[in-house]
Amino acid sequence: MNTNPYITLSQLTAAIQGTIRNAFSGKSFWVVADITGHSYYPAKGFHFFDLVEKDPQTHQLTAKVQANAWSQGTLRIKEFERATGQRFGNDLHVLIKVAVEYHPLYGLKLSLQDIDTSFTKGQLEQQKQATLLRLVTECGDIVRKTADGYHTRNKSLQLQSVIQRIAVITSSSAAGFGDFKKSLKDNIHGYTFYMDNYFTTVQGEANVAQVCAQLDAIKASGKIYDTVVIIRGGGAQTDLLLFEKFEIGKAVAGFPIPIIAGIGHEINETITDLMAHTSVKTPTMAAEMIITHNRSFEDALLKEQRNIIIRMQQTVSGRQQQLTSLHAHIVNRSRDLLSGYKEGLSQCRQTIPQSARHLLLKQRSGMAQLSGQLLAKPGQVTASRLQELIHIRQNIQSFARKLLQQQQQELQHHATVIRILSPAALLKKGFAMVYHNGKVVTGASSLSTGDTITVQLADAAVHATITSKTIIDGNESDI
Repeated sequence: MNTNPYITLSQLTAAIQGTIRNAFSGKSFWVVADITGHSYYPAKGFHFFDLVEKDPQTHQLTAKVQANAWSQGTLRIKEFERATGQRFGNDLHVLIKVAVEYHPLYGLKLSLQDIDTSFTKGQLEQQKQATLLRLVTECGDIVRKTADGYHTRNKSLQLQSVIQRIAVITSSSAAGFGDFKKSLKDNIHGYTFYMDNYFTTVQGEANVAQVCAQLDAIKASGKIYDTVVIIRGGGAQTDLLLFEKFEIGKAVAGFPIPIIAGIGHEINETITDLMAHTSVKTPTMAAEMIITHNRSFEDALLKEQRNIIIRMQQTVSGRQQQLTSLHAHIVNRSRDLLSGYKEGLSQCRQTIPQSARHLLLKQRSGMAQLSGQLLAKPGQVTASRLQELIHIRQNIQSFARKLLQQQQQELQHHATVIRILSPAALLKKGFAMVYHNGKVVTGASSLSTGDTITVQLADAAVHATITSKTIIDGNESDI
């Protein structure tokens, strides 16, 4: 039986190891790749992951190598996370320095020796700047670039003087949400707040639609909110990539209620921070900002109250001084008037008796003259009135005779008319009066054939029965 020459597998892997060691010993390479399959073991401080490269057009894998990070690499990763705010993990596009290693049992691996923080920051910043440019370009009606940053429609809204009704977008399990509620509830000023919670997932780029849906739900609720607060409990920058998305930035920029963003990012601002009305670093600071805002309003009221009190005190003091001055002026003026009136009274006391005596003498003379006139006047008046009475009596007698004569003539005329028009005179002229049932008949409409009537003549009353009735039209006597 022929046997081909062979070597053991360990001999082969040893040869490969030796070849790779000879080719790559002491060498390291800066490599651009994406992280996948990441695992971290905190107890040992080891990272295991895959480095992959994808075709930009088809997104198909073009290369894949296992990698790890030991003590030195782990320290570099920690420095990277502190510098960038990013958690080292899957889907991270990185520039890392690696050494090539081969082990007979574990195969080919790349060992991470260093990682370029500026490359990752630049990648994220490029994405961020591209999104901001898109917002300014596509949403110019609600977002515009200014010298100080970005101005949005939401920023132009006026916060209510007092914030009490709050809509909160957060995760129900977020630690920052508890801090936010506790800070509002335990505020030292005793302010009362009313919160409605709109829970959603607040991390992960895939949850953009959930956050936008909760913003729409707030608008559709019909409730009047003073502000909307978006909060979460901090985290790495990769956890906050949700808030770098165009859709959320657009929704926040054009939202009709002022939005306060407190998403727990200490290092730099997200696009949501830039688009929101107000941005603070943490949920607790968002609560403190609201409390401080309300306190500012209360302080302004208290200051205005103090100013009013001071102005009232100043006004009262000024009025009291005016009253004191006016009182002194009135007293002094009263004294002057009384003094003047006393002098006037003293002069009047001297002049009144003299004037009274003079007036009495004058009036006495006038009365004497008037008395003489009165004694002569009644006789003259009486004689004049007697003449007038005699004349009036003569007029009355004359008018009475004429009136009586006139009335007698009218009475004679009326008596003549009455005699001529009396029924007896008419009956003597050949007229007759017809009675039916004791009443005078003035027309034939009330009489019927067979009725008994009485015909009154000048010298007798004739009783008759109607045998027929002929209606006449009143023209029989026409000439």
